[in-house]
Amino acid sequence: MNQRHALLAAALATACVAATAGTAAAGAKAEHEKCFGIAKAGQNDCSTAGHSCAGQAKADNGADEWKFVAKGTCEKAGGKLTPAK
Repeated sequence: MNQRHALLAAALATACVAATAGTAAAGAKAEHEKCFGIAKAGQNDCSTAGHSCAGQAKADNGADEWKFVAKGTCEKAGGKLTPAK
């Protein structure tokens, strides 16, 4: 029985850690927003039509390149909340 209790306790602990991590990630994402036009070369956060991965921006402040920033700070930094068309 002791081995079963230990196994159950380990499984429960793992589930609790996973649930907490998911909640923290969701909360962090809600406090940030995509900001277009402020990413420096090689510091973008995701792909665009010109490349397929983060960190591949070729020039500073590309209109379609974006970074996550704290909510409410994008336009203060000179960026836009939507990509250029």
